[in-house]
Amino acid sequence: MPLDVASAEVVGVLRDVGRTGAYFEIRTELGEGPWPPFGGDVERLRALTADYAERLGTAERRVAGSLVFQGLAARLWSPVVAAAAAGVVPDLSGLRWRWAPGEPIVLAVAEPRGWRAEGAAEAASIAHAVVVDGHLRPLREAMSEVVGLAAGLVWGNAASALAGSLNVGAPDPRRVALVRELLGREPLAGTGSFGADGFVRKSCCLYYRAPGGGMCGDCGLLPGS
Repeated sequence: MPLDVASAEVVGVLRDVGRTGAYFEIRTELGEGPWPPFGGDVERLRALTADYAERLGTAERRVAGSLVFQGLAARLWSPVVAAAAAGVVPDLSGLRWRWAPGEPIVLAVAEPRGWRAEGAAEAASIAHAVVVDGHLRPLREAMSEVVGLAAGLVWGNAASALAGSLNVGAPDPRRVALVRELLGREPLAGTGSFGADGFVRKSCCLYYRAPGGGMCGDCGLLPGS
């Protein structure tokens, strides 16, 4: 599908959604320092996983790796869904990232373009291609060389990150419709469901195994889930 939204408009949309919170921010200018392509460097992911493990105080790489994937998924879903709900899906094929031990992860794409999207179904189709096919599947492959994570856990984490994006910012029925549409598409379909208290996943991110950790509000291990 040809890109049909010019850079200036996409920059404006990303700037607006970035005000929602840190996980919604994608910079549109590359500052000084290295900005490698997002996600494909196994050694970089290995170092990030080790950093997570140290901060969590766990020797279980599986726990740290799970939370790395979920955190990165949240940083992808949040801005894309918020922008798509506003009618523009950003192209993240040139996505870059910056990270150093002890520092937050920062995403950026220089001179972004995008696609116009009318309605939840069309927006979901484009957003799915951008996030799942463009980044989460390759990220899962790269992470598999760092630590073994079951498919159900990985895609449950992606679904949890997607649904969790609704908990930040003002309520928006367009975002809700888009998230529900995306959760009905593979590989997220069947990973969880919405109930009276919000989204509940069928799997667990393993955070409870970290010292001082616990079960998240959408955990499939909670009683009554």
